[in-house]
Amino acid sequence: QVQLVESGGGLVQAGGSLRLSCAASGRTFSTYVMGWFRQAPGKEREFVARIFWRSRLTYYANSVKGRFTISRDNTKNTLYLQMNSLKAEDTAVYYCAAAKTRGSYDDWGQGTQVNVSS
Repeated sequence: QVQLVESGGGLVQAGGSLRLSCAASGRTFSTYVMGWFRQAPGKEREFVARIFWRSRLTYYANSVKGRFTISRDNTKNTLYLQMNSLKAEDTAVYYCAAAKTRGSYDDWGQGTQVNVSS
């Protein structure tokens, strides 16, 4: 129903920065919240950050708090994740997701790879 395409991943050294983008298309009018998740090899997918689309209220996982910033551009239907002070443990495939109701993410992107070398 909603198509999400992540971009901006790549290889950076520890301490560096990356900015991920997630372009949304399709039936995006009723988006309630969007979030970023990540999954490292051999690990389960974990929550990174979320933003409520209307209020722009944000929440972060403790592991990224103070380093990552989630934001959105409603006119472009685009979600961003600014990642600073990257650590090797941030290496993962990063996914964006959108929810139209509380408690459930309905649509997911295919992910973008982030590799942080140490």
